Amino acid sequence: LIPAVIALLGDKLDWPCRRTYNAETAARQAAWDRETIHAGFWGRISRVVMGKPIVSLVVAGGFLVLCASPVFNLNEGFNFASSLPDELESKTAFNILDAEFSAGLISPVEIVVEGPLDDPATERAIATIIQRLGEATTADGSPLYGPATTTRSTDNEIALISVPMNLDPAEEAASDAIRNLRDEIIPPIAASLPAGQILTTGLSANNVDFLEVLDTYTPIVFLFVLGLSFVLLVVVFRSLVVAAKAIVMNLLSVGAAYGLIVWVFQEGNLVGFFGFQQTDVIEAGLPLFMFAMLFGLSMDYHVFLLSRIREHYDLTGNNTESVAVGLQRTAKIITGAALIMVAVFGGFASASLVFIQQLGFGLGVAILLDATIVRSILVPSAMALLGDRNWYLPTWLGWLPDFRLEGTSATAVIPQVIVPKVETIPSD
Repeated sequence: LIPAVIALLGDKLDWPCRRTYNAETAARQAAWDRETIHAGFWGRISRVVMGKPIVSLVVAGGFLVLCASPVFNLNEGFNFASSLPDELESKTAFNILDAEFSAGLISPVEIVVEGPLDDPATERAIATIIQRLGEATTADGSPLYGPATTTRSTDNEIALISVPMNLDPAEEAASDAIRNLRDEIIPPIAASLPAGQILTTGLSANNVDFLEVLDTYTPIVFLFVLGLSFVLLVVVFRSLVVAAKAIVMNLLSVGAAYGLIVWVFQEGNLVGFFGFQQTDVIEAGLPLFMFAMLFGLSMDYHVFLLSRIREHYDLTGNNTESVAVGLQRTAKIITGAALIMVAVFGGFASASLVFIQQLGFGLGVAILLDATIVRSILVPSAMALLGDRNWYLPTWLGWLPDFRLEGTSATAVIPQVIVPKVETIPSD
């Protein structure tokens, strides 16, 4: 609504003042830009960064890569009742149940046998399943499952085998047991049935299914978001280099956030300092959720900065000056907005639940890195190194519409310089 109103009002927006946009005004603005382009804190930052772009790029990029390196140890899973705050009554009851009996009693493994129960083959299948469950052991040799109970439907067509697991249902060992049950134990027994099928469900089975779906669709989501962002950036800025660079830098900030989450929560570094709880896994689905949020926020900052740079570049054709002007004009707004978001996400990180702690810390540190290291150092240094190649668009893409976030391409108003004519007076 606001852009539409501004477009309709045009220069009348300045009423009752009247703006003049002549050569003299352009000259005064150009002189003011030259005086203030490197003034103040952000001006000094841009001067230092673009004065040594290679050093700035290597140091900032290396720091982000270092932060991202623990991501290779990322282990997604589920933090069950054991990750709840100690003061909760449900946590106390869970610990007693786990110590005296088995945490698996909370959610037993449910095996559904579908088929005519009056058929001897179905009866043998049920008996074989119960026998194989009794033979299964944990890594230390103790029984993996407790006593099984069988419930039959009234129409004698379905049997439900319910068996508790002597493990925390959210543990990785419980997920491995479900995979072994589905891949090794159940298939040969199901093949002996004359009709019907055998299905496995329960909390642990649901966790396994969720992780498999997550693994299947995460690459698709990544490719879709990255591909669509690249296409939109190419159209908006008419540059393959700018679009590719934006994707890479946003991935660096997201990767650094992933790595720091693993380093703090999974590996236990600085958990005492922040008051966090160390866990063996990062909550399943959190990395994908963070990617979607962070990529949108990071791209928002990036487009805001690049639009200012492109606007000045269209007017002057000077890449170095355009980068400095863009940084100078947007740094305060970007940093201010980022600090507000960091404060909000910091409130999330102070929560008692591990999932909320991981979410708040990850988002907060990612926004902080993106607004400082990426926007203040990486972007200016990379654009200073590339020069006019930042705006490279192959001729075969010339058919793309010239769509600008700030409207149509502006033409600089270059003040005319009047050189007085000097007449030569002949000597006597």
